[in-house]
Amino acid sequence: MAGVTAAVLPQTAQAAGDLMKGREILPEIVLGDGADNDYAVENREITIETGKAYRLQITSKSPKEMKFLAPEFFRNIWCDQIVINDLEVHMNGGPAWLEFDDQGTIEVSFVAIKTGTYEWRIGGLEQKGMTGKIIVK
Repeated sequence: MAGVTAAVLPQTAQAAGDLMKGREILPEIVLGDGADNDYAVENREITIETGKAYRLQITSKSPKEMKFLAPEFFRNIWCDQIVINDLEVHMNGGPAWLEFDDQGTIEVSFVAIKTGTYEWRIGGLEQKGMTGKIIVK
């Protein structure tokens, strides 16, 4: 029995350590269309599962300043890292918000830890339709 346990433990430990390497790439949330509609939103609704690792890119194609707010979502994920221009910020908890002062992409790698429907919005631009939700099953 001891030989079986020794053979199984390294595989289990390795699988646990590789959770983020197997992350699924989600549809990108795109803010603005880069042409004539600074308030367009692509991929307003994304559905994911708890216990799985994901990579979400949020891209602003608008020259307007945008503050991506998703406080309940950020409180209910384990955030591994945020990447901006190939620079990594390693996390010990979720961010308060993500802010775009210019066009560009922010990538968030995370594991969803609690089910629910989490609203996101662009602060001050909700009336322009800049809202969406992330559903965690």
